[in-house]
Amino acid sequence: MRFNIGKDILPHEYKGEIYNRESANRLHIIKAVFVFLFCVFIARTLQLGLLSSEYKKYNLSGSEIESRADIIDRNGVVLAKSIRSGNIKLFPSRVKDKHVDSVANVIHNISPMDYSVEDALNLIHSGKRGVYIKKNASEEQLKYVREAHRKYDCFEIEQFTKRYYPQRNVFAHVIGFAGKDAGLEGVEFIYDKYLQENEDPLRLSIDSRVQNIFHEQLTRAMDKYRAKGAMGMLMNSSTGEMVAMVQIPDYDPNNINASSVSVRKLKLLRDNFEMGSIFKIFNTAMAFENGLQNKEYKIDEPLMIYDKFGRRAMRKPIDDVSSFKRDIKKMGVKNMKAPEIMLHSCNVGSARIALDLPDGTQKEFFHRLNFDKPLSLEFGKTETALTYKVWGPVERATAAFGHGIAVTPMHLLLGVNAMTNGGIYIYPTLLKRNVGAVRGERILSSEISSNLRNIMFNIAEKTTAKKARVKGIDIGGKTGTAEKRGADRYVDKNRNVTVFTGIFPVSAPQYIIMIMLDEPQGTKESGGWKTAAWNAVPTAGAILDGIIPLLFE
Repeated sequence: MRFNIGKDILPHEYKGEIYNRESANRLHIIKAVFVFLFCVFIARTLQLGLLSSEYKKYNLSGSEIESRADIIDRNGVVLAKSIRSGNIKLFPSRVKDKHVDSVANVIHNISPMDYSVEDALNLIHSGKRGVYIKKNASEEQLKYVREAHRKYDCFEIEQFTKRYYPQRNVFAHVIGFAGKDAGLEGVEFIYDKYLQENEDPLRLSIDSRVQNIFHEQLTRAMDKYRAKGAMGMLMNSSTGEMVAMVQIPDYDPNNINASSVSVRKLKLLRDNFEMGSIFKIFNTAMAFENGLQNKEYKIDEPLMIYDKFGRRAMRKPIDDVSSFKRDIKKMGVKNMKAPEIMLHSCNVGSARIALDLPDGTQKEFFHRLNFDKPLSLEFGKTETALTYKVWGPVERATAAFGHGIAVTPMHLLLGVNAMTNGGIYIYPTLLKRNVGAVRGERILSSEISSNLRNIMFNIAEKTTAKKARVKGIDIGGKTGTAEKRGADRYVDKNRNVTVFTGIFPVSAPQYIIMIMLDEPQGTKESGGWKTAAWNAVPTAGAILDGIIPLLFE
């Protein structure tokens, strides 16, 4: 069989010129696409190769350049951020003679406080194999060294990602800090998973402007009253959003090694304190619930409690401060009702109310307030409050004015908030909440809550909380002073804790504030007095004066 050169073996299937032209066009298109993809592949390979070379040259690895989501306040202010940093190393033996002066200038420019030009020259001629000239360098310094290295080939960069806290001490106990691989304290620890897996910032409920005012005024108070410590919180009464949380002494999360573990402990959640007369808010609520609000109680003499055998059950009787006894004697007052007893912060009257309550009332009420257990909150777990196991007459009487029971500041804040916001126990959050359902439960009637607010308003207007008042808004408040106990559990009259809790606006509270000073001292201005009215209250007043324009702008 003969074959035609250039034609198919089967002549009858040959399609002629048209078939050849279409096939050629298709092949050209496929070839062009292949060439384009090949060029892209080569370019990307070269790019990755250069990056790998750059990482190798500067001791980088993929894990070392991974970032962590920013933490911001409710208005977008950055509170924690991952930034590139590094340690800069010089290899003197690699400096060429013609580059000595130039390299010396580079060293001086990188760290002028550590190296003069003359010092840099001495370092270059030292014969050392390698020496660090700057640790934790900024991005600008690293960029400057990279450019110098390309010219002089004698530097090395150990680059890493560093967590930076622009607000330093102000947010220390809230934000906490992160280590190389994970968050270790505070928000950094609690929300570690989110911060590692997301690029969008974590937005907190805290307002940095308010937080700074708290920090400034608490620092002043601690200095003025020579206190061991100072704490303060502000919470939205209905949403539970924490707007400020400050604890002093504090620390700089950018320099953890300069602080001790004890300073870093979040006492707002982890330390228990006897809160004194703040507990009269709860005692009065129980009086209303049990229909005792209009009953008159004898308040003009100390109250001694006896056991069932007629023996003294206490070392000394329950009594009131001398100024209160002097005032009621001058007025000829011998009896008071529950609202008046809370208004004037009468210990004897409060104890008598507690002893008049049905058995088990206090234990059940404090259970409603979660005072008998630790709180598992979104941002951490509190310490377990210290309450009585046996509720005898002495325990019932002393609990009425806040002695013998110790709770964390967070327990107290949430308890008072439930008493005054309409009766709803709201669980707090450090995250900015959108409009929607809030976790909480009713533990008190709205009517009793309204009565308590009215008493607290009168306390701020007439008695111990007057120095917390500010122009333009009605404040309600209650003070508390409790003597601390020593290692032997006996009261130490030389050491106390002072507390103030306030609500505003009092008719429909939007915020609750709590201020606490640990072991404040008397001043010349206070005449030596070191109770809450003389330190915690004016501190709260100074804070409120600064933050109210920001909260209601």
